Amino acid sequence: MSIKQKVGHEHDQKVFVGMSGGVDSSVSAALLLEQGYDVTGVFIKVWQADFLPCTWREERRDAMRVAAHLGIPFLTLDLEKEYKKEVVDYMIREYGAGRVPNPDVMCNKYVKFGAFLNFAKKQGADFVATGHYARIQGVGIRRGKGVENTHTQFKLLVGADKEKDQSYFLWTLTQEQLAHTLFPVGHLQKSEVRALARTFGLENAEKKDSQGLCFMGAVDMPEFLKHYLKIENGAVMNEDGAQIGTHDGALLYTIGQRHGFSINKTSATEQPYFIIGKDIAENTVTVAHRNLENVSKTLSAVLLNECNVISERLHTTEGIRVLVRTRYREPLVEGRWNMIGGHEAGCAEIIFDHPHEVVAAGQSVVVYDGENCLGGGVVAE
Repeated sequence: MSIKQKVGHEHDQKVFVGMSGGVDSSVSAALLLEQGYDVTGVFIKVWQADFLPCTWREERRDAMRVAAHLGIPFLTLDLEKEYKKEVVDYMIREYGAGRVPNPDVMCNKYVKFGAFLNFAKKQGADFVATGHYARIQGVGIRRGKGVENTHTQFKLLVGADKEKDQSYFLWTLTQEQLAHTLFPVGHLQKSEVRALARTFGLENAEKKDSQGLCFMGAVDMPEFLKHYLKIENGAVMNEDGAQIGTHDGALLYTIGQRHGFSINKTSATEQPYFIIGKDIAENTVTVAHRNLENVSKTLSAVLLNECNVISERLHTTEGIRVLVRTRYREPLVEGRWNMIGGHEAGCAEIIFDHPHEVVAAGQSVVVYDGENCLGGGVVAE
């Protein structure tokens, strides 16, 4: 007997759940059904390169099995064009310009909470839901059938499972999107999600977590980019301008990276090298040993473009105290956020309390107040 048959409908709010075939989105659908929502499972089909393994049919079969087990309708939504334009083309363009893109952020912005949310609303859904490890908090009435939302400020909070927290990739969400989004497993630990999957009798309860890029999975980025960009081997330089090794192509590297290049002479006791700069025109990367006291390899502030403000607190040119994350799973550091030219300009400056490692252009920088994700932006050139 399905969950829907056991509990019935407690209200008529309709939710379209993005079901990837994984355990997180499957448990999300089961929990919403148990809570009395009118649930429809939706598998999002995206563009895939013809030289990569085709996995979407297998993933869709897993999602369909879960939907059948739960007794809910199931749809396939073709977003190939949107994904190719907003995620893949963006990623190739950014790497080609020497910047470091964040395709998972763009996938959330344009695909999951852009095209998917728009589709769901046109089909009469009140919400979309995903298996993201994050939480949404708000006081007041959410938008529903015939009901206006009286709350103007929703909060995006980190996931309860700090090892799985995905708020870093969700900084582009707007108040309008948050008002129509549910994260049913955000308050749970991963172990609890798997336990629930077993309780619900889901076949994918023990399925391994997907790794790599949003939807595309584990992708060898150098090999992928070689199909679209001219990638050539080049020289690894030290701070004195002497060649000390080789790399696979300057376009492929990011500031702070410590793997993927070769150093000619190393010893077992030598400290690792980190990339501190790259020259796309000359196809070189510069490396050094990590030393935060050396200001040539650190910065005191960073300029952001394309900023998104989730919390109204960021709408200030006077500056507020924030916690800053410059890479996924990097420790939070303290600093100040200052809007530049008003919030319509979409620009901000973050001033770090202490010297910070250089952050590559194109990367996402996300700011927090405790567990509250306030917004973020993209590192300018």
